[in-house]
Amino acid sequence: MQTDNLEIVALSEDNIETEHICCGFSDKKCAEGYQLKKEWLRHRFGEGFVFKKFDVRGKVFIEYVPAEYAWRPIQAPGYMCIQCFWVSGRYKGQGLGRRLLQECIADSQGKNGIAVVTSKRKKPYLTDKNFFVKHGFEVCDTAPPYFELLVKRFREAPTPRFRENARNGTCEHERGLVFTYTNQCPFTEFYVNEMAEVANTHGIPGQKIRMTTREEVQNGPSPFGVFGVFYEGEFLSHKVMSRNKFDKLLSKVVA
Repeated sequence: MQTDNLEIVALSEDNIETEHICCGFSDKKCAEGYQLKKEWLRHRFGEGFVFKKFDVRGKVFIEYVPAEYAWRPIQAPGYMCIQCFWVSGRYKGQGLGRRLLQECIADSQGKNGIAVVTSKRKKPYLTDKNFFVKHGFEVCDTAPPYFELLVKRFREAPTPRFRENARNGTCEHERGLVFTYTNQCPFTEFYVNEMAEVANTHGIPGQKIRMTTREEVQNGPSPFGVFGVFYEGEFLSHKVMSRNKFDKLLSKVVA
């Protein structure tokens, strides 16, 4: 595939109506979540939030923001925070991820560095740790059960850390299932309802908590921030799931 001439588009208040946002744009069941993500973005641009994508009909994009405004439970003053980074399908292996990361690095000059939440092993919804390590990132903190905070340093500065509320892998609600989610991801709105209905078939009470401010996320229990599932107060997963997948997971948990 010829990708050298592909254009990078930066979303803004001026083009958010006409440009797609990569995730969920062709998924009818997530149409509501797609519009909620666009509305979420409108309120973030004034905080320095950047959404850049290649001008293709696919998931080839990066999102980043000054860490003080990040929807992640991290402490990283003076850093940039990558919030989502995705190169999917036939666009993989074309150097597009490297080009998007270079955009972030260029926009982060003057910062202490760049921080990103990922995982020890490759997992859905988290960019592969190995990609970041290849480009000069290193592990600077961890949170159970598998999350890692990586940093690419530009200067000597305090090391980014997970906030204490995200370190212990627990939620203050200790009965049944708790779903914490935000509209940063267009998939959460639909799938949190699907998963809650599955919980109901197992006779497990489910509580949905939509976090609408970065302060709620920064002080929340999930190291991922975007989404978290807790069972009897303990962290269960960061992944949105189909009915069948979540049913299989619950069958193991409550067996």
